[in-house]
Formats: sequence, C-alpha cells, structure tokens
Amino acid sequence: MKALPYSRIVHCLVALATALGLAAPAQAVRLKEIAAVQGVRSNQLSGYGLVVGLDGTGDRSTQMPFTAQAMSNYLQQAGISLPPGTTAPQLKNVATVVITAQLPAFAQPGQMIDVAVSSIGNAKSLKGGTLIATPLRGADGEIYALAQGNVVVGGAGASAGGSKVQINHLSAGRIPDGAQVERAVPTPLHDSDTITLGLNASDFQAARKVALAINARSGPDTAVALDGRTVQVRAPQDPGARVNFIAELEELQLPDSTPAAKVVINARTGSIVLNQAVTLGPCAIAHGNLSITISTTPVISQPSPLSRGVTVVAQKSDIAIQQDGGKVMQVPASPQLADVVRALNTLGATPQDLLAILQAIKAAGALNAELEVI
Repeated sequence: MKALPYSRIVHCLVALATALGLAAPAQAVRLKEIAAVQGVRSNQLSGYGLVVGLDGTGDRSTQMPFTAQAMSNYLQQAGISLPPGTTAPQLKNVATVVITAQLPAFAQPGQMIDVAVSSIGNAKSLKGGTLIATPLRGADGEIYALAQGNVVVGGAGASAGGSKVQINHLSAGRIPDGAQVERAVPTPLHDSDTITLGLNASDFQAARKVALAINARSGPDTAVALDGRTVQVRAPQDPGARVNFIAELEELQLPDSTPAAKVVINARTGSIVLNQAVTLGPCAIAHGNLSITISTTPVISQPSPLSRGVTVVAQKSDIAIQQDGGKVMQVPASPQLADVVRALNTLGATPQDLLAILQAIKAAGALNAELEVI
C-alpha cells in the first residue's frame, strides 16, 4: 500500500481537529467515562487442554511429544491405559491448546463466559474440533471455570498437489459461552463505609473536579481527592442503596478538563498523534534531505568465436548520494493544535523525518508537551 504524502496527512489532521471541535469550549462528560470503582474488575483465566475430532490437521506426535503425553493422561483418567512397551500413538486428530478467558466482575457460579482457544503445537487447523473439558485457573492457581465445546474458527483453507490456499487464521478460534463459572471472585464493594474511584489517567485537576462535583450533588465532605488518581467517596451501607448511589454517580456530568499535552510517536510505522493541548514555542529549524539511489544494470559478456566459452551475465551497480541543501525555517509560536499542525506542515518533512524533528524541538525546549515513543 502506498503511503500518503505528508501534506495530505497534515491536512487530514487539521480537518479532524476542526470536525472534533478541538478549539471549541470544553464539553461535559459522564463520571463513568473517566473513572471506575476500584475493586470492580475482571480477572484473567487460562488453562491447558486438548482439541479432538480434527480432520487430520492436528499435531504431529513425533514432533510434539507433549500432545501424546496429554492424551495418555486423559485416557488414564478415563480408566484406559496402554500396555507397557506400546509405541506412542500417532495422533493426527488431536491438538494441544491454551484456553484463555475473562472472568467478569460479579460473575456467579453457573453463568457462561466466552473462551479463546489457541494452538501451541504444529496443528494445521482447529476447524471442526471439539475442546474436551478443561479447568480454567486464576493467578492463585484455583479453578474458577470449566471450558468445553465446539471451536469456531473464522477461516478456511485447502491444499492439494503442493498448492495451498488459506483465508484468515486457522490455528485459533473461540467458543461462545464455552466455559461455565464454578467459583465467584469476592468483590470488596460493601466492605467499608466508603468506595474508591480510580481515574483512568493521573490528573490532579480531574480528581479535584470529580470531588467537587460529587460534593455539590451529595453534600460537603462526601468525596475527597486522595491524589491525582484516587477519589474516596462516602456511600450508603445498605447494598441496594449503595448500588443506586453508584449508578447515579456514574451519570454525574463533569466539565471536561484539558488533558496534559502529549505527542505520541510510533517509531515503527511513523504515525504521529497530537492532542489538543500541544503548543509550540518560537524556534528555528534547519532541515535537509539525504537521498541514496542504487541502480543495477545487467552486463552481458560474450566469449570469443571458437573459444568454447559461455555467455556470462553480470550485474553492475551504481550508487548515487544526493543531499539537498538545508533551509533554516523560523516556526512561530503556535497556541492551538491547528496552528501546530500548520507550522509543522511548513517544514515539508515526511512523518519519518518528523520523528527526529519533534525530538529535537523537545530537547530545545520549544515543544510544550510530553513526548512518548511507542
């Protein structure tokens, strides 16, 4: 895919900034969009199991001995054991997999959750397979769910005569409602006379606004900001009243504060994202382009007549290096995002060049934003 010219990327950023109203007055947001009640969270579950019933696309037992070992252990639990000295079976319809799932907050025994199934051997496909009963454990090693069911694979493939066609991924799939919860995780929602709100991002101004908004609604000293990310709120002791109180808090309208200025750079793809708080101080930038061109020309060498020689084809490479003269450009102070984008557009640099330019501007103290490289 051909990369977009830098000018088009910048123009898109300006249009997006205008469409989103980044220079417009701040809009109100709901409390549930910037904070959550601490302790109300999901938990990661995982397990190791076997998918059976594959159409010859399972693990190759000679290369994956743990597949045969896992199947032997399963058969022993079913009361079946191979005679001593028996050669390990070659299982083509079985694949070893890792099962992962998210145990939601307040999930109770008997409820169903989705699971993801991923091959860890050399199985060609999990399509048409069935996961046999597999316990799913939490970080503490306890079993919280039991997974079983038919694997749904969102892909297809076929091969014959050395040719192969494949659409999407065949080594992973999902089982909707594939696990039944066996144990609930205690949630400390009613353990004390207060609840704690955790902000999605550390911001003292946002924490202060949350506390002020809650106190304005429920009375003074109801909420207090403990730090830039935590707000402690006094809540009713009765479970039903506490749930209603939290539900009303989540819908509480808050003035949207301007976030901390940040520029995020993806060094692998050259993507650059700026938020609306980014500003530039006046600075001067020298930017030059270095281009290296390598061209290859075939050279044919013919032998002399009657020399019994052979024609030889060689390659001749020419390397040219060109460096354009750098220009010193003065960038004015830019107080808004659209002005910043317009100032950067005047440089005429590609996104890859802009990575180094932004880091140099930051080092010079002219970029009023946090620079994060991912």
